[in-house]
Amino acid sequence: MTNIIPISDIRKVAQRPLPQAEYTPGRPLVDQLGRALRDLRISITDKCNFRCSYCMPRDQFGSDHVFLPHSQILSFEEITRMARLFAQLGVNKLRITGGEPLLRKEMTRLIAMLAQIRDLEDKPLDIALTTNGTLLQRLAVPLRDAGLERITVSLDALDPDLFRQMSDTKIHVDQVLAGIEAAQQAGITPIKINMVVKKGVNEHQIVPMAEYFRHSGHILRFIEFMDVGVTNHWDMTDVVSGREILQQLQARFELEPVHANYPGEVAKRWRYKDGGGEVGLITSVTHAFCGDCTRLRMSPEGKLFTCLFADQGFDLRALLRSAATDHDIAGALAGIWTGRADRYSELRDQLSGKREKIEMSYIGG
Repeated sequence: MTNIIPISDIRKVAQRPLPQAEYTPGRPLVDQLGRALRDLRISITDKCNFRCSYCMPRDQFGSDHVFLPHSQILSFEEITRMARLFAQLGVNKLRITGGEPLLRKEMTRLIAMLAQIRDLEDKPLDIALTTNGTLLQRLAVPLRDAGLERITVSLDALDPDLFRQMSDTKIHVDQVLAGIEAAQQAGITPIKINMVVKKGVNEHQIVPMAEYFRHSGHILRFIEFMDVGVTNHWDMTDVVSGREILQQLQARFELEPVHANYPGEVAKRWRYKDGGGEVGLITSVTHAFCGDCTRLRMSPEGKLFTCLFADQGFDLRALLRSAATDHDIAGALAGIWTGRADRYSELRDQLSGKREKIEMSYIGG
């Protein structure tokens, strides 16, 4: 079993010296395994109003947990500067995450700032948000008006008691469902619903979730319980495999496979033969997709991670708050990506239990 280190120490160990690389402005970057840089996931807060056991368990993130002070997290201007530089290096998709990103004040101002950035083809960036949905009723329209294009909502159960148990909250599941409805009414479509499936906990909700979201226009995605971080007591015996999830679905519905929308799409797509929409399977445990991973992740205080399962990151905030020019920072970003060779999920059997990994609540999913 992986040794659990105090949460207060996790951020301290996550630092690596910044590399530098020569790069040609306007040309996409490629890493050591030939993967192009396309996606940047930006965690804008380490705070959340849920305490999900697989992400932010209360025994580790209790009332005495110290979150990052505001002075340490990146300002909206710093985030926008980084996003603009990444766009010049090939990024065309931004996903805003947390924690719960909608807890960050004036979120719509950040979305509006990011919406002004253009990619290498002079097109607006694809801006998405991952949220637990509890604040969407109030914010869906302002977010859309600011330029948000897509939303993913995390929802692990429809049963109210099980929902409260898994999210460790007093919030009712109806509040999340109302948030999804508000986003749909605001015109943010399609909406993706992410369900983490844990054996012995909520696998009996697979079919009810599929029934509920069929014909809704939303895309339900089932996610294998992953060994992100060191606090969720992950064990392989708790994983409901993508194959097992698909077997449950196929016992109830007629499904057929669908080709990926684009290279590097994380979910394997299946659609209902009766036209009821589609579902996705995200199987990073039993069927790794490292080979076409195009993603980087940035933490709230500006550390950059080259893998969801990383144990170290690169400190960009020090550069941002120094006299470094855009050229200096872009050179560091190019060095990070061109030196990247991560493929943790493909090597899990050899590496599991031998490293301390950064928490999901800290760098987003």
